[in-house]
Amino acid sequence: MSEGVEIRFEGLAATRQSGVRLPWRPVMPLLLAAPLLLFMLVFYALPVLSMLMRSVNDPNWTLSHYASLTGDTVFLKVFSNTLYTSLTVTAGALLLGYPVALSLVRAPRYAPVILFLILLPFWTSVLVRSYAWMVLLGRHGLINEALLAAGMIDQPLRILNRPLAPQIAMVHLLLPSLVLPIAKALRRIDPSLARAASGLGATPWATFRQITLPLSMPGVAAGVLLVFVLALGFYITPAMVGGTREITLSMLIAQQVDQLNWAYAATLSVLLLATALAIIAAFYRLPGVGHALRTSAR
Repeated sequence: MSEGVEIRFEGLAATRQSGVRLPWRPVMPLLLAAPLLLFMLVFYALPVLSMLMRSVNDPNWTLSHYASLTGDTVFLKVFSNTLYTSLTVTAGALLLGYPVALSLVRAPRYAPVILFLILLPFWTSVLVRSYAWMVLLGRHGLINEALLAAGMIDQPLRILNRPLAPQIAMVHLLLPSLVLPIAKALRRIDPSLARAASGLGATPWATFRQITLPLSMPGVAAGVLLVFVLALGFYITPAMVGGTREITLSMLIAQQVDQLNWAYAATLSVLLLATALAIIAAFYRLPGVGHALRTSAR
Protein backbone atom coordinates (compact mmCIF):
# COMPACT_ATOMS: atom_id res chain seq x y z
CA MET A 1 0.00 0.00 0.00
CA SER A 2 2.74 2.43 0.90
CA GLU A 3 4.61 1.58 -2.29
CA GLY A 4 1.54 2.48 -4.36
CA VAL A 5 1.23 5.83 -2.60
CA GLU A 6 4.91 6.56 -3.17
CA ILE A 7 4.64 5.68 -6.84
CA ARG A 8 1.61 7.97 -7.19
CA PHE A 9 3.40 10.91 -5.59
CA GLU A 10 6.51 10.25 -7.66
CA GLY A 11 4.38 10.30 -10.79
CA LEU A 12 2.78 13.60 -9.74
CA ALA A 13 6.20 15.12 -9.06
CA ALA A 14 7.47 13.89 -12.41
CA THR A 15 4.43 15.45 -14.10
CA ARG A 16 5.16 18.82 -12.45
CA GLN A 17 8.83 18.70 -13.35
CA SER A 18 8.06 17.84 -16.97
CA GLY A 19 5.88 20.94 -17.29
CA VAL A 20 2.66 18.99 -18.05
CA ARG A 21 -0.37 20.85 -16.73
CA LEU A 22 -3.05 18.90 -14.95
CA PRO A 23 -6.55 19.47 -16.36
CA TRP A 24 -8.04 20.65 -13.07
CA ARG A 25 -5.34 23.15 -12.13
CA PRO A 26 -6.64 26.17 -14.13
CA VAL A 27 -10.04 26.00 -12.45
CA MET A 28 -8.76 25.41 -8.91
CA PRO A 29 -8.73 29.13 -7.93
CA LEU A 30 -12.30 29.49 -9.18
CA LEU A 31 -13.41 26.38 -7.28
CA LEU A 32 -11.81 27.65 -4.08
CA ALA A 33 -13.51 31.04 -4.43
CA ALA A 34 -16.86 29.59 -5.55
CA PRO A 35 -18.45 29.33 -2.07
CA LEU A 36 -17.65 32.95 -1.27
CA LEU A 37 -18.78 34.14 -4.72
CA LEU A 38 -22.04 32.22 -4.38
CA PHE A 39 -22.63 33.63 -0.90
CA MET A 40 -22.00 37.21 -2.07
CA LEU A 41 -24.24 36.72 -5.09
CA VAL A 42 -27.21 35.33 -3.16
CA PHE A 43 -27.04 37.40 0.02
CA TYR A 44 -25.53 40.66 -1.25
CA ALA A 45 -25.60 41.25 -5.01
CA LEU A 46 -29.16 40.10 -5.68
CA PRO A 47 -30.73 42.02 -2.74
CA VAL A 48 -28.82 45.17 -3.64
CA LEU A 49 -29.81 44.85 -7.30
CA SER A 50 -33.44 44.28 -6.32
CA MET A 51 -33.37 47.39 -4.14
CA LEU A 52 -31.74 49.51 -6.80
CA MET A 53 -34.25 48.40 -9.43
CA ARG A 54 -37.00 49.99 -7.35
CA SER A 55 -35.67 53.38 -8.45
CA VAL A 56 -36.87 52.75 -12.03
CA ASN A 57 -39.74 50.24 -11.73
CA ASP A 58 -41.71 51.41 -8.68
CA PRO A 59 -44.65 51.74 -9.30
CA ASN A 60 -43.86 51.40 -13.04
CA TRP A 61 -40.89 51.84 -15.35
CA THR A 62 -39.89 55.50 -15.21
CA LEU A 63 -36.94 57.84 -14.67
CA SER A 64 -39.06 60.50 -12.99
CA HIS A 65 -37.50 59.75 -9.59
CA TYR A 66 -34.10 60.85 -10.88
CA ALA A 67 -35.49 63.87 -12.71
CA SER A 68 -37.20 65.11 -9.55
CA LEU A 69 -33.88 65.26 -7.66
CA THR A 70 -32.67 68.28 -9.63
CA GLY A 71 -35.34 70.49 -8.09
CA ASP A 72 -35.41 68.85 -4.67
CA THR A 73 -33.96 71.41 -2.27
CA VAL A 74 -33.88 68.92 0.60
CA PHE A 75 -31.84 66.45 -1.41
CA LEU A 76 -29.44 69.12 -2.69
CA LYS A 77 -28.80 70.39 0.83
CA VAL A 78 -28.30 66.89 2.22
CA PHE A 79 -26.02 65.88 -0.65
CA SER A 80 -23.85 68.98 -0.29
CA ASN A 81 -23.68 68.44 3.47
CA THR A 82 -22.59 64.83 2.91
CA LEU A 83 -19.80 65.86 0.57
CA TYR A 84 -18.67 68.64 2.90
CA THR A 85 -18.62 66.29 5.89
CA SER A 86 -16.65 63.67 3.96
CA LEU A 87 -14.10 66.26 2.80
CA THR A 88 -13.70 67.67 6.31
CA VAL A 89 -13.30 64.23 7.85
CA THR A 90 -10.76 63.21 5.21
CA ALA A 91 -8.72 66.39 5.71
CA GLY A 92 -8.79 66.00 9.49
CA ALA A 93 -7.80 62.35 9.32
CA LEU A 94 -4.91 63.20 6.99
CA LEU A 95 -3.59 66.00 9.20
CA LEU A 96 -3.72 63.79 12.28
CA GLY A 97 -2.90 60.47 10.66
CA TYR A 98 0.26 61.26 8.73
CA PRO A 99 2.32 62.23 11.82
CA VAL A 100 1.01 59.13 13.59
CA ALA A 101 2.04 56.91 10.68
CA LEU A 102 5.45 58.59 10.61
CA SER A 103 5.95 58.01 14.33
CA LEU A 104 4.81 54.40 13.90
CA VAL A 105 7.64 53.82 11.43
CA ARG A 106 10.34 56.08 12.92
CA ALA A 107 9.85 55.02 16.56
CA PRO A 108 9.91 51.21 16.57
CA ARG A 109 10.30 51.16 20.33
CA TYR A 110 6.84 52.65 20.82
CA ALA A 111 5.31 51.06 17.71
CA PRO A 112 3.31 48.38 19.62
CA VAL A 113 1.67 51.01 21.83
CA ILE A 114 0.91 53.28 18.87
CA LEU A 115 -0.45 50.37 16.85
CA PHE A 116 -2.67 49.32 19.76
CA LEU A 117 -4.12 52.82 20.04
CA ILE A 118 -4.70 52.94 16.28
CA LEU A 119 -6.46 49.58 16.10
CA LEU A 120 -8.51 50.09 19.25
CA PRO A 121 -11.48 51.59 17.34
CA PHE A 122 -11.58 48.47 15.13
CA TRP A 123 -12.04 46.29 18.20
CA THR A 124 -14.95 48.28 19.60
CA SER A 125 -18.57 48.28 18.47
CA VAL A 126 -19.73 51.28 16.45
CA LEU A 127 -22.56 51.86 18.90
CA VAL A 128 -20.20 51.82 21.87
CA ARG A 129 -17.85 54.29 20.18
CA SER A 130 -20.71 56.61 19.27
CA TYR A 131 -22.11 56.52 22.80
CA ALA A 132 -18.63 57.26 24.14
CA TRP A 133 -18.44 60.41 22.02
CA MET A 134 -21.91 61.41 23.23
CA VAL A 135 -20.62 61.16 26.79
CA LEU A 136 -17.52 63.18 25.93
CA LEU A 137 -19.22 65.93 23.90
CA GLY A 138 -22.47 66.36 25.87
CA ARG A 139 -23.36 69.53 27.77
CA HIS A 140 -22.51 67.71 30.98
CA GLY A 141 -19.90 65.51 29.38
CA LEU A 142 -16.28 65.07 30.34
CA ILE A 143 -14.98 67.82 28.05
CA ASN A 144 -17.37 70.49 29.33
CA GLU A 145 -16.89 69.42 32.94
CA ALA A 146 -13.12 69.63 32.58
CA LEU A 147 -13.30 73.09 30.97
CA LEU A 148 -15.67 74.32 33.68
CA ALA A 149 -13.45 72.94 36.43
CA ALA A 150 -10.42 74.64 34.89
CA GLY A 151 -12.29 77.95 34.70
CA MET A 152 -11.82 78.22 30.94
CA ILE A 153 -15.57 78.62 30.26
CA ASP A 154 -18.49 79.99 32.27
CA GLN A 155 -21.20 77.74 30.82
CA PRO A 156 -21.16 74.41 28.97
CA LEU A 157 -20.41 74.53 25.27
CA ARG A 158 -22.93 73.07 22.87
CA ILE A 159 -20.88 70.61 20.86
CA LEU A 160 -23.22 67.66 20.58
CA ASN A 161 -25.81 67.74 17.77
CA ARG A 162 -23.69 70.24 15.88
CA PRO A 163 -21.82 69.62 12.61
CA LEU A 164 -18.48 69.52 14.45
CA ALA A 165 -19.50 66.58 16.66
CA PRO A 166 -19.93 63.91 13.95
CA GLN A 167 -16.83 65.17 12.18
CA ILE A 168 -14.70 64.66 15.30
CA ALA A 169 -16.18 61.21 15.92
CA MET A 170 -15.78 60.12 12.29
CA VAL A 171 -12.14 61.23 12.20
CA HIS A 172 -11.49 59.05 15.23
CA LEU A 173 -13.29 56.06 13.74
CA LEU A 174 -11.71 56.32 10.28
CA LEU A 175 -8.19 57.21 11.38
CA PRO A 176 -6.89 53.60 11.19
CA SER A 177 -8.01 53.38 7.55
CA LEU A 178 -5.63 56.24 6.76
CA VAL A 179 -2.73 55.50 9.09
CA LEU A 180 -2.13 51.90 8.05
CA PRO A 181 -1.74 52.51 4.26
CA ILE A 182 0.57 55.48 4.90
CA ALA A 183 2.67 53.48 7.36
CA LYS A 184 2.98 50.68 4.81
CA ALA A 185 4.22 53.14 2.18
CA LEU A 186 6.67 54.74 4.63
CA ARG A 187 8.18 51.35 5.50
CA ARG A 188 9.00 50.79 1.83
CA ILE A 189 11.20 53.90 1.68
CA ASP A 190 14.88 53.03 1.72
CA PRO A 191 16.45 54.64 4.86
CA SER A 192 19.68 55.19 2.95
CA LEU A 193 17.95 57.88 0.86
CA ALA A 194 17.42 60.07 3.92
CA ARG A 195 21.00 59.46 5.08
CA ALA A 196 22.30 60.37 1.65
CA ALA A 197 20.26 63.57 1.61
CA SER A 198 21.54 64.49 5.06
CA GLY A 199 25.10 63.81 3.94
CA LEU A 200 24.62 66.19 1.01
CA GLY A 201 23.57 68.97 3.38
CA ALA A 202 19.78 68.71 3.23
CA THR A 203 17.86 69.80 6.32
CA PRO A 204 15.36 67.39 7.93
CA TRP A 205 12.47 69.44 6.52
CA ALA A 206 13.97 69.40 3.02
CA THR A 207 14.51 65.64 3.27
CA PHE A 208 10.91 65.11 4.30
CA ARG A 209 9.55 67.43 1.61
CA GLN A 210 11.65 66.11 -1.26
CA ILE A 211 12.04 62.42 -0.38
CA THR A 212 9.72 61.11 2.33
CA LEU A 213 6.52 62.87 1.31
CA PRO A 214 6.68 62.13 -2.45
CA LEU A 215 7.58 58.47 -1.88
CA SER A 216 4.73 58.05 0.60
CA MET A 217 2.11 59.27 -1.88
CA PRO A 218 0.92 55.72 -2.70
CA GLY A 219 -0.21 55.26 0.91
CA VAL A 220 -1.63 58.78 1.13
CA ALA A 221 -3.67 58.30 -2.04
CA ALA A 222 -5.00 54.92 -0.93
CA GLY A 223 -5.84 56.17 2.58
CA VAL A 224 -7.54 59.37 1.42
CA LEU A 225 -9.67 57.48 -1.08
CA LEU A 226 -10.65 54.85 1.48
CA VAL A 227 -11.56 57.39 4.18
CA PHE A 228 -13.57 59.60 1.81
CA VAL A 229 -15.60 56.73 0.36
CA LEU A 230 -16.31 55.29 3.82
CA ALA A 231 -17.31 58.71 5.15
CA LEU A 232 -19.87 59.09 2.35
CA GLY A 233 -21.90 56.16 3.64
CA PHE A 234 -21.55 56.67 7.40
CA TYR A 235 -24.90 56.42 9.19
CA ILE A 236 -24.79 55.42 12.87
CA THR A 237 -22.28 58.01 14.07
CA PRO A 238 -23.83 61.06 12.32
CA ALA A 239 -27.30 59.94 13.42
CA MET A 240 -26.33 59.58 17.08
CA VAL A 241 -23.79 62.39 17.48
CA GLY A 242 -24.92 64.90 14.86
CA GLY A 243 -28.64 64.91 15.53
CA THR A 244 -31.42 65.49 13.00
CA ARG A 245 -30.54 68.98 11.79
CA GLU A 246 -27.42 68.28 9.76
CA ILE A 247 -28.38 64.95 8.19
CA THR A 248 -26.34 63.02 5.66
CA LEU A 249 -27.45 61.08 2.60
CA SER A 250 -27.41 57.76 4.42
CA MET A 251 -29.64 59.22 7.15
CA LEU A 252 -32.08 60.49 4.52
CA ILE A 253 -32.19 57.03 2.94
CA ALA A 254 -32.98 55.48 6.33
CA GLN A 255 -35.78 58.02 6.89
CA GLN A 256 -37.35 57.17 3.52
CA VAL A 257 -37.17 53.45 4.29
CA ASP A 258 -38.92 54.04 7.64
CA GLN A 259 -41.66 55.87 5.74
CA LEU A 260 -41.88 52.98 3.22
CA ASN A 261 -40.94 55.34 0.39
CA TRP A 262 -38.96 52.62 -1.34
CA ALA A 263 -38.64 54.30 -4.75
CA TYR A 264 -37.10 57.49 -3.34
CA ALA A 265 -34.83 55.53 -0.99
CA ALA A 266 -33.64 53.36 -3.88
CA THR A 267 -32.98 56.45 -6.02
CA LEU A 268 -30.86 57.99 -3.28
CA SER A 269 -29.02 54.68 -2.83
CA VAL A 270 -28.17 54.56 -6.53
CA LEU A 271 -26.89 58.13 -6.36
CA LEU A 272 -24.74 57.36 -3.30
CA LEU A 273 -23.26 54.29 -4.99
CA ALA A 274 -22.66 56.19 -8.25
CA THR A 275 -20.94 59.01 -6.35
CA ALA A 276 -18.57 56.58 -4.65
CA LEU A 277 -17.75 54.83 -7.93
CA ALA A 278 -17.22 58.16 -9.71
CA ILE A 279 -14.80 59.32 -7.01
CA ILE A 280 -12.83 56.07 -7.27
CA ALA A 281 -12.68 56.40 -11.07
CA ALA A 282 -11.60 60.05 -10.78
CA PHE A 283 -8.78 59.12 -8.40
CA TYR A 284 -7.48 56.56 -10.84
CA ARG A 285 -7.51 59.13 -13.65
CA LEU A 286 -5.46 61.72 -11.77
CA PRO A 287 -1.82 61.89 -12.96
CA GLY A 288 0.19 59.31 -11.05
CA VAL A 289 -2.52 58.48 -8.53
CA GLY A 290 -3.78 55.38 -10.32
CA HIS A 291 -0.26 53.96 -10.40
CA ALA A 292 0.21 54.94 -6.77
CA LEU A 293 -2.94 53.07 -5.72
CA ARG A 294 -1.91 49.98 -7.66
CA THR A 295 1.54 50.12 -6.10
CA SER A 296 0.08 50.47 -2.60
CA ALA A 297 -2.20 47.49 -3.16
CA ARG A 298 0.73 45.13 -3.89
